[in-house]
Amino acid sequence: MPWTTLTDVTRAGAPRAYPGRVTDAPAPTPLDRRGVNPFDHHPFLAIWELTQACDLVCAHCRASATPDRSSGELDTDEGRRLLDDIAAMGTPLVVLTGGDPAKRPDLVELVRHGAKAGLVMAVTPSGTSLTQRPLLEELKAAGLARLAVSVDGHDAATHDAFRGVAGSFDDSVRILETAREIGLETQVNTSLHGRNVGSLTEMAALVERVGAALWGVFALVPTGRASSSMLMGPRRLERILEQLADIAERAPFDVKTTAAPHFRRILMARHAKRASLGVLRDVDEHGVVQGARGITDGVGFLFVSHEGDVFPSGFLPLPAGNVRQTGVAEIYRDSPLFRSLRDLDQLGGKCGACPFKRVCGGSRARAFAMKGDALAEDPLCDYVPRGWVPAGEAAS
Repeated sequence: MPWTTLTDVTRAGAPRAYPGRVTDAPAPTPLDRRGVNPFDHHPFLAIWELTQACDLVCAHCRASATPDRSSGELDTDEGRRLLDDIAAMGTPLVVLTGGDPAKRPDLVELVRHGAKAGLVMAVTPSGTSLTQRPLLEELKAAGLARLAVSVDGHDAATHDAFRGVAGSFDDSVRILETAREIGLETQVNTSLHGRNVGSLTEMAALVERVGAALWGVFALVPTGRASSSMLMGPRRLERILEQLADIAERAPFDVKTTAAPHFRRILMARHAKRASLGVLRDVDEHGVVQGARGITDGVGFLFVSHEGDVFPSGFLPLPAGNVRQTGVAEIYRDSPLFRSLRDLDQLGGKCGACPFKRVCGGSRARAFAMKGDALAEDPLCDYVPRGWVPAGEAAS
């Protein structure tokens, strides 16, 4: 994916360059020219929630969106300053999300400003009638690099039931097809849920049909409207990730996951087998698998809310500061929350003992949502590190 590290994508041996902008590959060494880990200095990706207003009623909505905009949103001038600050700190990629960013009348201006500041800009409009061809053409002219649209089922019945509004599936597909017609690169985002996990092959066919460059698959985190009853177990999720890896090996698009960073472990293991290497051969003196640091909550990633609060991600509702009082770079680099999330030695449970913790690290958002501790183990990871014994259990 053009805005992920190499370990997120499926064709790890052949990263695809973002046209004229950046590549998938991270720095070839763990340290940059300043002698620090790049993720300690700036995130690779920043997401700004322009608004929580949206006309859909999605069952899993992180933002618990409502139809109307809030008076507390960052205004256009504040947004321009935020984009400038993100660019100044060295972050190359920004996604404008919501709610529905198309609810903001200054959306095109914000994309234009970000692109002029040197940022690779993406937008995630909701699948409604609000996003039409003229807006897409304006966004492309303003410098938009990619449009991401959520499709949560291979047919209207599945998608519309999950999104809460009849006709959303048709609008989502229309937006994707119109973007392709005008030459705007797209991706499809899909949240895994009980009614679509049995039709991943059909979903992949839809992603190919609309010409998307990437399929972003989200494992649910119980926050916002999403409840723990919507989650699948770790073994089932592991099987789904294996199926996604199978799809990715033959698909003409890339596949990445959100809130399922253990997908990187699966991809790394498959790549090692193809290369006839033991996946654990390249380890440091502590037995930790080397490779690009995986992006996860607060690690190479930050989220700015519609009111300026800065979070490690949209699914981890722990604020570390607000851009109206403190610069976004200072919050990311210096806040105790972000610093702790980037410290592998603070990971607990089997995540702390896992040899893949550098390239994975587990979902910190899910650990917080289900265990009340952002540094605890990811409850939906099925992998058991060799020799690891859960707390309270006697070693055999």
